[in-house]
Amino acid sequence: MCVLPLASTKSLPSNSAGVPLSPMLEKIPQEQKAGIFDDVRPVEKVREVMQQHMQLLIEQGLTLALAESCTGGLIGHRITNVPGSSDYFIGGVVAYAYAAKERVLGVSHDTLYDHGAVSEETALEMARGARRLLMTDVALAVTGIAGPGGGMPEKPVGLAYIALSARGAERCERVVWSHDRAGNKAASADAALTLLVEYLKGRSA
Repeated sequence: MCVLPLASTKSLPSNSAGVPLSPMLEKIPQEQKAGIFDDVRPVEKVREVMQQHMQLLIEQGLTLALAESCTGGLIGHRITNVPGSSDYFIGGVVAYAYAAKERVLGVSHDTLYDHGAVSEETALEMARGARRLLMTDVALAVTGIAGPGGGMPEKPVGLAYIALSARGAERCERVVWSHDRAGNKAASADAALTLLVEYLKGRSA
């Protein structure tokens, strides 16, 4: 699951300035429990993550790209709702179908057919592909089953893989949400940005 462990983190000063939130942020369920993201995620926590990811990327002089499947561009929507995101956010790819994952992001045909679109292997290749395509320092990728259909016993509705690729570091987390379609998408977007913040904090420790 984890390719490279994160270093210990240190607390960073919080920017308490009012950062505009997208309407979707206000609809995030009060509790989202899955994997390492098993703490309470109220709106205030999401606001903190939104502020921190921008602050840390700018402080560290890093650029960001996205590869989204089940979230359908929601992560990019949230990022670009924050003033100043053009300082670090280069762009993103919404690669929904197998063909887009292969042709645009360079995900291996064998990976898709051996492991499926919703897998750790595919998520990591999506992140690597976005970072390579857009020539950024860091990339996030999300692939999953938002529901209500499409689930199987080994891959239930709500399953998502959230990957991060950076120079010298890769990480992928498996989560299973239990919300409706919109809630599962929102939870995955929240988790992706949380993963980014944890990586950046570890990098600056």
